[in-house]
Amino acid sequence: MTLSEWSYTAMVTAAVLYLLAFALCSLEWASARGLAPVRPGDGSEDVARTRVDFFGRLGLFVTTIGAALHLSAVVLRGLAANRAPWGNMYEFVTAALAFGALLYLVLAFRFGMRWLGLGANLVFTIGLGVAVTAFYVDVAPLVPALHSVWFVIHIVAACIAGAAFNIGALTSVLYLIRDGAERRAVERGTEVAGYLAKVPSAKRLDLISYRLHAFAVPLWTFTIVAGAIWAQYAWGRFWNWDPKETWSLITWIIYVAYLHARATAGWRGRPVAIIAIVGVIAFWFNFIGVNLLFSGLHSYSGI
Repeated sequence: MTLSEWSYTAMVTAAVLYLLAFALCSLEWASARGLAPVRPGDGSEDVARTRVDFFGRLGLFVTTIGAALHLSAVVLRGLAANRAPWGNMYEFVTAALAFGALLYLVLAFRFGMRWLGLGANLVFTIGLGVAVTAFYVDVAPLVPALHSVWFVIHIVAACIAGAAFNIGALTSVLYLIRDGAERRAVERGTEVAGYLAKVPSAKRLDLISYRLHAFAVPLWTFTIVAGAIWAQYAWGRFWNWDPKETWSLITWIIYVAYLHARATAGWRGRPVAIIAIVGVIAFWFNFIGVNLLFSGLHSYSGI
């Protein structure tokens, strides 16, 4: 087998492992249904809690193996092409998801944020599944416009920012779910139960999402600036109002509005969570939809 074939095999295997990890995380959530919040000195339901923890730990282990194969597949693709592995949409998507997987694992192991596993593995499964089935193209040389160190800087910054945007959006989705559970618990005079009792409070989730976006937005700003420098090198103009450039700007405006509303206007909770979710939809439309629906200077997706 060639390096390209090994890369594709590893990528497909990673997608299957992410799917398995998603199933295990689903079992973790389902098996926690009906469990009461843990209280000091409460030894009841220990067997059920052990089962919940087992599914969660196993899901994280499988995600780790999947991420290792995923990263290996990206590296092998680069070695097969003898260049940076992001010359077409298949490579963009798989590399961006690899950054997302690495960020999730850092958060899970370093900060105990394993509760993101259900949503994260769903994104990785769908993303890689679509990439290997619909976006795959054979290894090919870079088009002339991509021969620039600024292109590499631009893409790496975009992938890191995208990873934080996606994890931040997943945290915002969890915020909406947890906030709803807290409201219902207050109405009933009870506490949040089930797996949501293991998830941080809605207030804490709101803060985590804000910190992820506060990290990502400056990087996305740099991504646009680096892209403009690359555009000057490739096409002789810093800005051409190309569809990709326009949607990058739209995405930036959405996220700047998020930060402004959260930090200056004092918005908290549901309104900014919705903005974060709209932002990640705009991000993925810019990453994929623009390539499929519009033609322009960035039309080098290869499909």
